[in-house]
Amino acid sequence: MPTVSSGKVLVTGASGYVASWVVRTLLEQGYSVRATVRSESKASHLRTIFSAYGDKLEFAIVEDMVKVGAFDDAVKGVDAIEHVASPCHTQADDPDELIVPAVNGVLHVLESARDYGASVKRIVMTSSCAAILERHDTPRVFTEADWNEQTLSDVKLNGRGADQLSKYMASKVLAERAAWDFVSKHKGEIGWDLVVLNPPWILGPVITEAKNAESMNSSMNVWYQIVLQNAINTKTEGQSWIDVRDLADAHVLALQKEEAEGNRIIVAEGTWKWQDWINAARICGVKASNSDSPYDAKKGIHYIAFDTTKAKQLLGMKYRSRQQCTTDIIEDFKARSWI
Repeated sequence: MPTVSSGKVLVTGASGYVASWVVRTLLEQGYSVRATVRSESKASHLRTIFSAYGDKLEFAIVEDMVKVGAFDDAVKGVDAIEHVASPCHTQADDPDELIVPAVNGVLHVLESARDYGASVKRIVMTSSCAAILERHDTPRVFTEADWNEQTLSDVKLNGRGADQLSKYMASKVLAERAAWDFVSKHKGEIGWDLVVLNPPWILGPVITEAKNAESMNSSMNVWYQIVLQNAINTKTEGQSWIDVRDLADAHVLALQKEEAEGNRIIVAEGTWKWQDWINAARICGVKASNSDSPYDAKKGIHYIAFDTTKAKQLLGMKYRSRQQCTTDIIEDFKARSWI
C-alpha cells in the first residue's frame, strides 16, 4: 500500500490530549488536517492555537461517534485517517459505558472509510498497552503477540462489579479486536490498510484547553497529583510510558513507513516508578512530593515492561528522556501559573 507523505489527514477527537498533538505534528510536517470535534465550541481553542496554519486546518462536527454514519462526510476526500478518539476514564458503572463507544466509534470510522473514503490509503488507530498487558506476581515483558484476556474475564464475570481498570482495559481490547476483525472480514472491499499503535502511560505538556490542573486528561492529572501535590502513595507500582509528542510522531511515521502496513506496534520509552518522576521534578527546582519511596533504579523490579523492537524497526522511533519530559511539563505548568 502506498505511504501517505502528504495530503489531507482526518484526525478524530481532535480536541483531546493526544489528538491535539497529532494535529500539531501533522501541520508542522506540511499535511492538511480535517479535525473532528463534538461541537463548534470544541474547535474554538484549536482554531486559536493553530491559527498560523490558516486553511490547512478544517473542522468536521461529529456530535456522537456512536451513531451509524457519523463519519460518512468526514472521511470524504482525505488521504489517511488518524483515529484517536476513544473514552478514557475509570468512573464507569456499567462496562458498556466505555465498551460501546470505543467499539462502535472505531467500527463507524472503518465503515465510513469503506463506503465513502475512496481516497483513503491508510488508517492509523490509537489503541493502548492496556489491550496487551496482564497483571502478574512476577515480572514479565509483553510483546505485540499478547492480549489482555484477564480484564475480559473480569468484566464478563463481574459486570458492574468488575475492577474499574478492567472496564477501561476491556474497552481497549474489544475496540482493537473489532478493528482487526473488520479489516479481515472486508479485505476485498477496502482500498486502505490498518496500523495500530499501542502506547502505555502517556505524559507530557498539554496543549488542549484546560482551566486548571484538575481539568487535564487522566494521566496528566494523576502525574500532577502524585509528583507535585503529594496526593497518592508513591509506592504505587509504575509501568511504562511515552511522551505525548513522541506518540504524535509515531502517528505520522505510521503514515509514512510502508513497512508499517498491517502491524500492531508497541510504542514506549521505558519503565518507571513514581519516585523517578519525583526525582526528575526536583532537578527542575520545584517542590515535589515528599512521599519518598527510595529504590535503586538499576536494581528495581518492574513487573510490567514491553518489547519495543518493532517500533524501532518499522518506524525508527526515538524517544524523549524522562528528564526532558519532566522539564517541559514543569515549564508548561509554570506558564499556566499552576505551580
